[in-house]
Amino acid sequence: MKYKFIAEQINYDGSELKPLYAYVNHKLHGDSIVSFIGSCDVSLKHMVDAEDFVVQAKIKSDKMLHFIVEIFGQNLMTAVSLQRLLVSIVQIMLLEKGHLLKRTGDDLYFGNKKLSVSIASCSTVSSMIHLGLNVGNEGTPVATCALNDFGIEAAQFSKDLMQRFSEEYKSIIEAAQKVRPL
Repeated sequence: MKYKFIAEQINYDGSELKPLYAYVNHKLHGDSIVSFIGSCDVSLKHMVDAEDFVVQAKIKSDKMLHFIVEIFGQNLMTAVSLQRLLVSIVQIMLLEKGHLLKRTGDDLYFGNKKLSVSIASCSTVSSMIHLGLNVGNEGTPVATCALNDFGIEAAQFSKDLMQRFSEEYKSIIEAAQKVRPL
C-alpha cells in the first residue's frame, strides 16, 4: 500500500471521500492512504453515515488530521475491518506514548472526550475509509480531546501511522497469498 502525507492544508467537507481521490489529486495510484491537516465540516450532502444523516449531526473541527484510504477489489466488510485496524493502530501508538484511550467500534475516547471521526464505504470501483483525528479542540460540537492535548505533533504521527498501516496491510495480503486451500 502506498502512502503520502500532503503538506498543504486541505479542508475536509466529505467530498474528498470519492473514488480515485489519491490518484487524481496526489498522483498515488492503487491501494493507498493519504493524510493531510485541515478543518472538518461535513455537509449533509456529503454525509455517508446514514445514522449521522438522519439526526443531521454536526461533524466539525477547526483542525483535524485526516486520512483517506482506498483499496480495490474488496467489499464493505473488509473496508470496515481495515477501518477498525487503522483506529486500533492509532490506539496502540498513543498507548506507546503513555496515553490510554478506549476504542468503541471505530471511535477513540479519552474518558468521555472523543478524539476521532471515521467512516468506511464502497464506491463502484473501490472501498474507502476516512479517519479524522482532532489536532485541537476548537470548533467541535461535542466534548473532544486532541493530539495537542497529548503533546503529539500531527504530521510526524501521520507518517508513522501510515507506515505502520501500510506494513500491516502488506502483511495481511502476504498471509492471504501463502495459504493452501482446504
